Amino acid sequence: MQKVIKHLIQKNDSKIIFTVLDGLGGLPVNDKTELEAATTPNLDALAKVSACGLHMPVGYGITPGSGPGHLGIFGYNPLEYQIGRGILEALGLGLEVRKTDICVRCNYATIKDGLITDRRAGRIPTDHNRRITAMLSEHIKQIDGVEIIFAAGMEHRIAIIMRFPDPLEPGAADIEDTDPQQEGKAPLAPKPNNKSAGKVAALAAKLLEKAGQVLKNEGRANFLLMRGFSNMPHIPTFEEAFGLKALAIATYPMYRGLAKLVGMDTPVLEGTVEDQINFLKSKYNEYDFFFLHVKKVDSYGEDGNFGGKADRISEFDLLLPRLQELNPDVLIITGDHSTPALMKGHSWHPVPVMLKSPYVYGGLCSVFSERECTKGELGILPAINLMPLALANALRLKKFGA
Repeated sequence: MQKVIKHLIQKNDSKIIFTVLDGLGGLPVNDKTELEAATTPNLDALAKVSACGLHMPVGYGITPGSGPGHLGIFGYNPLEYQIGRGILEALGLGLEVRKTDICVRCNYATIKDGLITDRRAGRIPTDHNRRITAMLSEHIKQIDGVEIIFAAGMEHRIAIIMRFPDPLEPGAADIEDTDPQQEGKAPLAPKPNNKSAGKVAALAAKLLEKAGQVLKNEGRANFLLMRGFSNMPHIPTFEEAFGLKALAIATYPMYRGLAKLVGMDTPVLEGTVEDQINFLKSKYNEYDFFFLHVKKVDSYGEDGNFGGKADRISEFDLLLPRLQELNPDVLIITGDHSTPALMKGHSWHPVPVMLKSPYVYGGLCSVFSERECTKGELGILPAINLMPLALANALRLKKFGA
């Protein structure tokens, strides 16, 4: 599909705002999902005049990570472009990534008597993260001739680059995560899935041992869990694929990293969602496409905090008119995956989506919710179809064939 789209692209002055409420989809608790329990008069009013539906980020029954979830809605087949979290976190933190590098995204975690008691170290403050990451950088500079580079992310997140002196064989990053995804279990060993990855896995094991010694007296953040071993992939840029000059407005490094990987401009931003929207407005005349990422919806879902997730959706609803004031040619609101508070994590459930443009039917959904979106004109569609629909509704695609 992407190859076909590339030959149909035509330029114009249209604007597309693509808003991602991370982890938007949920499951009912007391007969309501978080989206249904939230106060959303503006989202509901927009749904009434929009094309609504649900998208499948990867495929039926497949629970996506944040990387595949975003790649899908950006129009890249996540089964074709399998990208680890490590490269995304490293790029998002502004690190230079070379062809000889293996990147890994880690969580600071709490371990007691050999078992994980908190996979996210209580979401330690970012300042605390920066302090202990500086300690790691001071004490671990090289292992077996391989340079080790640490970079503090937000809260409990950290990126590590293992910079080898020579190019690695294909498949060298194919290593299992050390995070068992559950408290009460022991951390896993970095297990290679092929011979090429054996050298990297052995180095990662040594790195974890050394880091554990440095962090042993750090209370909540006394251990590292490794996720998403990866190296630099080849992927077409957003402008090559879709003919759009794109701006990413995201406060969390991993999402900037993903946007940077596909060639979006990725300024480092901090602040509230309102600050993000204000920044978008200040750049509105400079770009064709705006990726606006709202993180905290997902964070509360992962913590099992149903009310907190609903409140974050309600807060966004209050700000939605600020986006509508710009009167974009296409406004899309969706999530990258579902994160039901009931499950305290990502899930395989389809994600509500709405697309507003002058060229939709509308009038089929009375509110914006998972169940109501089943009535919409988009039906249940693969996430990779959202970008072609955005381009078509922006009148950026020529006719196919004679």
